[in-house]
Amino acid sequence: MSGDKFWVVIPAAGVGKRMQVDHPKQYLSLCGKTVIEHTLACFNSNPRYSAIVVAISENDEYWSELLIDSQIPLYRAKGGSERCFSVLNSLHYLSGMAKDNDWVLVHDAARPCLRTTDVDYLIQQVGKHAVGGLLGLPVADTLKFCGAHRRIKNTVSRDGLWRALTPQMFRYGKLTRALEAAVEYPERVTDEASALEMAGYEPLMVEGSWDNIKITHPQDLQQAQLIMRSKNH
Repeated sequence: MSGDKFWVVIPAAGVGKRMQVDHPKQYLSLCGKTVIEHTLACFNSNPRYSAIVVAISENDEYWSELLIDSQIPLYRAKGGSERCFSVLNSLHYLSGMAKDNDWVLVHDAARPCLRTTDVDYLIQQVGKHAVGGLLGLPVADTLKFCGAHRRIKNTVSRDGLWRALTPQMFRYGKLTRALEAAVEYPERVTDEASALEMAGYEPLMVEGSWDNIKITHPQDLQQAQLIMRSKNH
């Protein structure tokens, strides 16, 4: 993989309704910086990456106020109404820069606790795979399927079930074509691997770390603070 190029895409156009705050969750304060600044710091000082593209909503009032010190090129693409559009817009932005066989790592803006060792392991494992893959965690909890009024209908076997995390890493051309096809369907894909699956591929699941959490609810921000503080001691 020594001759391969790597690009990073970060969809950051979400509004974070479940956080119950008055501004998007990627701009919440976390240990002295915004969440997205911590997320970008996972990538922006590593010369392995050719550039980072962040998909930002056109009505975003916060991005321009950040003073981000990035050692690699940092570009802004147009954010979409849903994640798949933000990622696809970012890929189109890279048209002319990225080649079909380059690798693209797509990472959630609200996953600021990503370990560098996990990314290194993902690149090592996926680089040997024909399709690409993503970080994930095996499901450990007992799963229940509920019907109306949260009444349990049955217990679902967790054998073979994994939680999808990010980054998700695929070849630029293959990912772009898969997403272009996927957005034509009424039911939107919620991650990049789903688009590749719809195109008939079988991405590789690579086990990541438990602390690669996504900030979705208020308590997640508190947990992220604890994770960050433990890493700094």
